[in-house]
Amino acid sequence: MRITRLETIRLGRHPHSLWLRIHTDDGLTGLGETSYAPRAVSALIHDQLAPLLLEQDPLDIERHWHTMFAAVNAYGFGGAETRAISAVDIALWDIAGQYSGQPIYNLLGGRSRDRIPIYNTCLGHGPHEDAGAWMEGRAGQLAADLLRQGIGAMKIWPFDLPPGPAGAETGAPGPVRHYLDRDTLKRGIACVEEIRAAVGDRMQIAIEGNARWNLPAAIAIARALAPYNIMWLEEMIPPDNIESYARLKAESRIPLCVSERLFTRFGFRRVVEAGAADIIMPDISWTGGISETRKICAQADTYYLPVTGHDATGPVALWAAAHLMLHIPNAMILETVRAYYNGWYNDVVTERIPVNDGMLSLPERPGLGVALREEILNWPDVSIEVTE
Repeated sequence: MRITRLETIRLGRHPHSLWLRIHTDDGLTGLGETSYAPRAVSALIHDQLAPLLLEQDPLDIERHWHTMFAAVNAYGFGGAETRAISAVDIALWDIAGQYSGQPIYNLLGGRSRDRIPIYNTCLGHGPHEDAGAWMEGRAGQLAADLLRQGIGAMKIWPFDLPPGPAGAETGAPGPVRHYLDRDTLKRGIACVEEIRAAVGDRMQIAIEGNARWNLPAAIAIARALAPYNIMWLEEMIPPDNIESYARLKAESRIPLCVSERLFTRFGFRRVVEAGAADIIMPDISWTGGISETRKICAQADTYYLPVTGHDATGPVALWAAAHLMLHIPNAMILETVRAYYNGWYNDVVTERIPVNDGMLSLPERPGLGVALREEILNWPDVSIEVTE
């Protein structure tokens, strides 16, 4: 079996997403995905990685990973380079599963569990305006609604919002803030208090920091939240200075979750060895695909640290992360966005990912178990590039 064609697909309506299909002479097509700067990633796939992959056996996944990484690492591997490798790697695992007739989790060594708990990142899309609910003072109602669906954990970013109408700012990345005013702290705490007043401790609450705060502000937030039984604090400061994260961890009674922004096992090694995190959160579509994320999870397990998969990126990344989280022994919980998996994800891929009573499972289908809908190739806002 040989790789014959690499095809990247972008959609104007989802401007951060890139899908990759790798075709073989056996008629198999592997599907991968990444997000952010899709034009740059697409160029890297076609210009730099395709010459390394065409006419090669797609089953030599480990060799391909190291060949690609060595090529891009000559100039610096972080960013679009590793996102490109991630998309390729996921697609190659999909081909391997289809070729062998097995789900990817079986190729990895089988399942450690049949289902994985999920939490809901409270973004909005379509009928699920979860972001608007908690931003507009209905956090308690939102928590109760999630519990009715069996979802017992939610993530919000209440300290990132300025005064004024909801939607003026939604927690998007921005510069580090070096001053935390009293009103911002009070507003954030009030949102958490509303959830606790409505549903008590039945709902676990994760706080997203979006790497927006300096160290003293992050410590102040951690101390203010200490009485509220918070599940974790995520990315309260940028992950660039691991020593500062270790200082934050020493000052916080709340577990720290770090960080989807790190690339490859080399980025996570510093966090793990410095004792700078309680929970490790890689993004499978950013940090090197299934091959590399599996190694990051094993690295964390060596230090008895749990792993949570990151997903606010796309449907294929969620399917790939689910395979890995069912396999690894130290999986804790998996991020999902119900506004997405009940919404636009299903416009793009052929299968709805199974979520029931706050748990995610996967069917016993070969490979990822999902494909792109062929009709999207004819949408007016589609951009397709092919190398063969």
